[in-house]
Amino acid sequence: MCGVPLFNLAPNLTVSRLCLGTMTFGEQNTPGESFRLLDQAFHAGINFFDSAEMYPVPQRRRTCGRSEEYLGRWIAHRNIPRDSVVIATKVAGPSGQMTWIRGGPKCLDAANIIEAIDCSLLRMRMDYIDLYQIHWPDRYVPMFGETEYDPVRQYASVGIDEQLEALSTAVKAGKASGIIRYIGLSNETPYGLMKFIQVAEKYASHLKIVSLQNSYSLLCRTFDSAMAECCHQESISLLAYSPLAMGILSGKYFSPGGGPTDARLNLFKGKYSEGESRYNLSSKIIEAATMEYLNIAKTYGLHPVTLAIGLIILS
Repeated sequence: MCGVPLFNLAPNLTVSRLCLGTMTFGEQNTPGESFRLLDQAFHAGINFFDSAEMYPVPQRRRTCGRSEEYLGRWIAHRNIPRDSVVIATKVAGPSGQMTWIRGGPKCLDAANIIEAIDCSLLRMRMDYIDLYQIHWPDRYVPMFGETEYDPVRQYASVGIDEQLEALSTAVKAGKASGIIRYIGLSNETPYGLMKFIQVAEKYASHLKIVSLQNSYSLLCRTFDSAMAECCHQESISLLAYSPLAMGILSGKYFSPGGGPTDARLNLFKGKYSEGESRYNLSSKIIEAATMEYLNIAKTYGLHPVTLAIGLIILS
C-alpha cells in the first residue's frame, strides 16, 4: 500500500486521510463492483472503511445490511489481516420508517445499541469494530439538508447517559474479548457533541468520543462555524462525508444530458429523499456555485474531484 497520508484518529488507531464509504454497496454496486472498489482503495493506501447497519441507500428491507456484508466478505475473501484495516460502522437512530430494523428503530436505547453491535459483527464476520458511531441522534435535530432548529418538533428521547452506558460496556468488553474500540457521533450539532463529551467524562478512564461524521464539502460548509470550534477545542476529528456533494462537484449532473443514467441522483430520482432534500439539482444556487468551482478547477488545471477532495485533506 502507498500514496495516502496517515494520521492518528485516536491512540493506537492510525487511519488513512481518505476513508472509503460503502453506502452504495448492495444497491447501486454489485458484489463484483464493490470488491473492485475496495481493492483499488486498499492498494492505493486507504486502510479506513466506513459502513452502517442501515446501508445501502436508498434503504429497503430486502437490501438492508448488505454493505456491511460485502465489506466483511471482501476482507475474508482477500485474506486481509484484520489489523491492517480500520473498520467503522454505525447504529441507526429512531426513524419509524425502517420497520425492518428493530421495528423502526423506535428509539436508541441500550437494548437497541447492543443488538445492533451484535448484528453488525455477525454481518461483517468480525469479533470487534474499530469505530462505532451513532448514525443520528435520538432527539430532534435539523438533519439531511435542514439548517433551522424548530423547538416545536422536540420529542421525548432516550437520554445520552443510557446510550453512553451501553457503549461504555461494549468498549470495556473490547479491551478483553473484543467488541468495539472507540466511539464516534454522526449528524450531530454543537450542543449534542458537547453534551456527549460532558456525560462521557464519568467514563473518562476508558471511553472517549474521537470523531464526528458530518456532511462537509464545498457546497456544505455548516461545520465551519460553531462545530469547528467545538471539535478543535475538544480534539475531535471530523470525518467529512459526501465531500463531492453526492457527485455534484464532479460536474457530471450539469453536463449535456444531465449526466450518466446510472449516476446516483439520476438512478434513484424520486426514491432517495434524504439526498434530494439536501442537493436539489434544480436549485439555481447549487448550479451556480458548482459551475464556479468547475471554473476554478479548470483555471488551475485541476480535476474537479481533486479540488473538492483537496479541501477535505487540507482542512
